[in-house]
Amino acid sequence: MTTPLRIGPHTVQPPVVLAPMAGITNAPFRTLCREFSGGKGLFVSEMITTRALVERNEKTMQLVRFDGSERPRSIQLYGVDPVTVGKAARMIADEDLADHIDLNFGCPVPKVTRKGGGSALPYKRPLLRAILHEAVGNAGGLPVTMKMRKGIDDGHLTYLDAGRIAVDEGVTAIALHGRTAAQHYGGTADWDAIARLKEAVPEIPVLGNGDIWCAEDALRMVRETGCDGVVVGRGCLGRPWLFADLVAAFEGAGEEAYARPAFGEVARTMLRHATLLGEWLGDEARGVIDFRKHVAWYTKGFSIGSQARQRLAVTSSLEELAGLLDGLDLDQPWPQGADGPRGRTHSRNRVVLPDGWLDDPYECGRGVGADAELDTSGG
Repeated sequence: MTTPLRIGPHTVQPPVVLAPMAGITNAPFRTLCREFSGGKGLFVSEMITTRALVERNEKTMQLVRFDGSERPRSIQLYGVDPVTVGKAARMIADEDLADHIDLNFGCPVPKVTRKGGGSALPYKRPLLRAILHEAVGNAGGLPVTMKMRKGIDDGHLTYLDAGRIAVDEGVTAIALHGRTAAQHYGGTADWDAIARLKEAVPEIPVLGNGDIWCAEDALRMVRETGCDGVVVGRGCLGRPWLFADLVAAFEGAGEEAYARPAFGEVARTMLRHATLLGEWLGDEARGVIDFRKHVAWYTKGFSIGSQARQRLAVTSSLEELAGLLDGLDLDQPWPQGADGPRGRTHSRNRVVLPDGWLDDPYECGRGVGADAELDTSGG
């Protein structure tokens, strides 16, 4: 058994967190992951834009609704304006919208970084400090954590400075993705950076993120870096039962306890996932359409043929999806090698940034305005 992770008043045992992923970690997917884990772990919402939350955007208000069984309720906020971030934190606290606030400083996509947000923001140390100060000061006692990357690129690393600023401002825990923004999701995650951050901020928990594709990877990360817990993102795409494996691993069970579902069980999970999406969206067809992006991840490694995959990826009703799945070989065992990488794996040659962004890390981010936030939440 590992030491439980403490996020403010909340105990997370085993110390496993579902990473916020835009368009993925909505309430239905969190439900599946939580069911497989037996309710153990921490499951964070999609990215919520602070401006959209404060303005009560309809889509955003749906994204911050949690299932009654979700405890603690975790919201990830994205924002670039300290005042707006503070208002969002105050709204969450005053209206009891969540039990934990996570702040996004790790998103590497160009539409975010070109406005100075996400993984670009920690380079501006005073701006980072101001945002953290407002978030913690307005959270009404709710624990505030942050997720970040190593920096913009290898020549502009920010994670150690950002870690010390976070401690100074009362952040409860830090998650580090061991890649720069320039790496995007390519290459290999730098677990040594996670170890260095843990040494630099011994006062608070440090969670490691990057290249956790199976439960053994999570144990190895904790062992090699000394981190206090792990954040799992792409490894659980099309594989919510990974959280059952993580629980088993951290509780000392051997590999024989890990889930190795035959395709029949995978198919049942696919159908349940699509059903939950339809219920959440209030429209079966919309739910099945939203589910389409998950098909390739769920079927990775199974011998079902390219035509069947294509047909599954254009279904528009639960009946059609169920019928196509029933026509496949449901007795296929879990394929060897299917535990490996999934999702995006590419790098970028450069990070798109505002003009002059790298000129002075101690300038407070002039020119970062309301248009730096996405119009709505979820990415």
